Amino acid sequence: MQPLFVDIHTHNPRQDVISPIMCGIHPWDAASGAQLPDFAGCDIIGETGLDFACKVDRELQQQLFEAHLNAAQRLHKPIVLHVVRSFEEVMRTLHRYTLCGVLFHGFIGSTVQMQRCVERGYLLSFGERSLRSARTRECIAQAPIEAIFCETDDSPYPAIEQIYSDIAALRATSVEQLQQEIYENYKRLIRQR
Repeated sequence: MQPLFVDIHTHNPRQDVISPIMCGIHPWDAASGAQLPDFAGCDIIGETGLDFACKVDRELQQQLFEAHLNAAQRLHKPIVLHVVRSFEEVMRTLHRYTLCGVLFHGFIGSTVQMQRCVERGYLLSFGERSLRSARTRECIAQAPIEAIFCETDDSPYPAIEQIYSDIAALRATSVEQLQQEIYENYKRLIRQR
């Protein structure tokens, strides 16, 4: 039986698509004073990270980010990251933690950034916004398949099937092959707990 599609980061889960349960506090909400959840019912912690394009205080974002990282390390759960104009600071922060899985969601970066992530064993998720970036399309084509996921994030369009089709074309492979490989990536990520 052919595996289902995996949509590693979505705000619009579907019954016919594998989507992990994530919980956390987004960096945009770092000033809200909300308490971290206990993370018991989630597969992946987050999304969390740093967004230096928003107006939320950077120190508050950093404190919240590190609280999520501490929980991920303590609970041995993977973590999903929101990284906007903060790649270097995120990489410095991650270096201080021992984590079972790190996923950069909505990755839009250079091949050098992609290679740095892959060298550390981090994973990259690509979606519609990633596909609009010429430099990130190059990353999609070059990244090791063991580091790749697909996502729809907060938009139901295009559907996950179209994201897979576009990424398969960039990688000169079939949708079915990409589907199988990402399904294996998903099993490794969730099993690492």
